[in-house]
Amino acid sequence: MPVTSLYPVVMVEDVAASAAFYRDHLGFRSAFESEWYVSLASDAGELAILHHAHETIPAGFRQAVAGLLLNLEVTDAAAEHRRLVGTLGLPERLSLRDEEFGQRHFIIEAPGGVLVDVIEPIEPSPAFAAAYAATE
Repeated sequence: MPVTSLYPVVMVEDVAASAAFYRDHLGFRSAFESEWYVSLASDAGELAILHHAHETIPAGFRQAVAGLLLNLEVTDAAAEHRRLVGTLGLPERLSLRDEEFGQRHFIIEAPGGVLVDVIEPIEPSPAFAAAYAATE
């Protein structure tokens, strides 16, 4: 199957509040907006917000998202941490830290309980370096 596009659609209770969060704090811009669906775009990709009870969702699955972690890769996680957590006071769920597997990151919570992992790639430890596929 040749896939031509791939993007997450986050099902939430409050579409407007969720879309505003991604626009106002994370730099997304609206590509399409209605009361029940907002398509957001950034230079890195696309994200959609959908009201969880909309009729396009099959019966039995019309519930808000749970257990979702969105990864946003940035060039300077420490600077984004200062801005998002320090200046804007967004709810931090994991403090800024370096991981042996090659990430400097922190996690904030978006409306609807979505976790946003803000990640800066860093050099992995030797123990994890071998796990990475070789790139050309």
